[in-house]
Amino acid sequence: MSNFALQDGLPAPLHGSVDLLIVAAEHSGDEHAARLVRGLLAKQPALKVCALGGKHLEAAGAQLLRDLTGQSALGFAVIAKISYYRALIAAVVSWTGQHRPRAICFVDSSGLNLRIARGLFERGYSRKAGGPTKALYYISPQIWASRAGRRFAMAKHLDGLAAIFPFEPKVYADTTLPVEFVGHPFVAPDYTAPVRYDPAGPILLLPGSRRGAVARIFPALLAGYQTWGGEKEAVVLYPSDEILAALKAAQPPARVRLQRTGERSAVAASAVLTSSGTMSMHCALAGIPGVVTYRADPLTYLIGRLLVKVEHLGIANLLLNEPMYPEYIQGAAQAEVFAAELKDCLENPARRERTAAQARKLRDLLSQPTDHSVVEWMQRHLADV
Repeated sequence: MSNFALQDGLPAPLHGSVDLLIVAAEHSGDEHAARLVRGLLAKQPALKVCALGGKHLEAAGAQLLRDLTGQSALGFAVIAKISYYRALIAAVVSWTGQHRPRAICFVDSSGLNLRIARGLFERGYSRKAGGPTKALYYISPQIWASRAGRRFAMAKHLDGLAAIFPFEPKVYADTTLPVEFVGHPFVAPDYTAPVRYDPAGPILLLPGSRRGAVARIFPALLAGYQTWGGEKEAVVLYPSDEILAALKAAQPPARVRLQRTGERSAVAASAVLTSSGTMSMHCALAGIPGVVTYRADPLTYLIGRLLVKVEHLGIANLLLNEPMYPEYIQGAAQAEVFAAELKDCLENPARRERTAAQARKLRDLLSQPTDHSVVEWMQRHLADV
């Protein structure tokens, strides 16, 4: 991997030129970017789109230059891949300078994408540096939670940002960066959620999409389910073969079914034990009662406590400013606690009603403003190139 740029490079655009380059390094970003590309191509079929992402972007009609979704890492796991990421950044910057897309859209993954944006600026390829390529960002880094000073570098290097949380434009109000709330993709009219609430359904165990985190969290979720000891089966959703291997290493019993995310229609569930992250938001919007948990490696957690300045870890809790999902972090993530929470989720009508009401409130908060979708945001920027 350290010789990524020299050995592999990135393929040239199939059509000889490119209008838009998408960079989405994680599974969730790949899905959100794919919906953007599908919407764009539905309105402008001749648009030439290349992407570094995953299978969803490719299926949406983008030319996939490289699949990045299997390489996502968190915390100090990134150190082991630092030479890979440096080579990747150099390759993307070089490709952009050579093929001169009208715009590049970074999707989430700030650790990678903000470094690429800086590289484009420093090489003079981006519009802010006098070059031909607009640098755009979809799904803001969580600067409201940590490292807020990043917003000034973003304003220097980027031409626009599409935010998915309604409070985010105000976070950038003291910068020159144009920020627009475009609604959350999970509440878009054409979005199909991977989960739904059904009081008769199984229990969901959702340990996340990064192998290291899954290896730490899944055994605790599994132990909680087994300690609960009820008759319902459990379903574990996973995004990739890499995560499937980590799940199997925990040797789940036959009553715990492993299912690839998106393999079937929406999974019905009566309760959930979920890692913080994308799937926890899906469950919250679906009104599935449950809890949020997380276990980081000790050093990452210690540094995170120093950097992160928010009251809640779960994004639904943060948006609502109330504990929709109780949070159990690090040593608090114990089997007995999870078992008690499952019992309450399944047997307490008041909790189910409260969760349903909070889900409705969450949907209202995240709904797309009229005529301000991410597709229209991108169209306006492309028209201005």
